[in-house]
This record gives sequence, C-alpha cells and structure tokens, in this order.
Amino acid sequence: MKRRLCQWYNGTSAIKRAYDAGKIDKSWVQNYCWNRGKRCIRKERFEQEGYISPDYLMPDGSINEKLKKEVEN
Repeated sequence: MKRRLCQWYNGTSAIKRAYDAGKIDKSWVQNYCWNRGKRCIRKERFEQEGYISPDYLMPDGSINEKLKKEVEN
C-alpha cells in the first residue's frame, strides 16, 4: 500500500503514538492515517470545529476501551 499520509499524522497524533507503542492494530493507520485521513472522524472534527478528540477516540468515531482505561488511570 502506498502511503499518503494525513497531514496530522505526526508526533502530536494520539493514533500515531498508540500505533507506535503497539496499542492498536496497523489497520487503523493503514485505513485512515496512511490514506490522507480519508473518512477520519478525528481529522474532520479538528478541521471543522477545532475539536481535539480524546486519545481513545478511534478514526471511525468508536471508543477504544483499552486506551480509555489507560487515560483514566
């Protein structure tokens, strides 16, 4: 798969940090971050509303309970 990185896939990205730490599956970054952020809820909300999503919100808008528990502790 040719990577077409989302402009927000950098050191400040919660999804990048979670992937680099082995906490989420590669499919998340392949389908969203390496696909220019296409259909990414996190990206859309940030660009349209300036809303910074919590670290446990996945690109499709679902909640990753494992990441949420880490944030809450």
